[in-house]
Amino acid sequence: SPATAGKLLVIPMEGSHWLSMRKVLVELSKRGHEIVVIAPDNKLLIDSSDIYELKTYPVPFTKKDMEEYIR
Repeated sequence: SPATAGKLLVIPMEGSHWLSMRKVLVELSKRGHEIVVIAPDNKLLIDSSDIYELKTYPVPFTKKDMEEYIR
């Protein structure tokens, strides 16, 4: 039998993984799933959306530090 909609907890990685995952989350949201995304507060690509609830947690370095590290 088909699965019913449920609750999902997503802990994504930054970068192309997130870009691919976001497309999956859009489809799951359309099918009635409740989605919570957990990300560090210095996130670069992971953003807020009306298809999921975004919760952040503190990390010991800033978004600027992350951007410099990537460069």
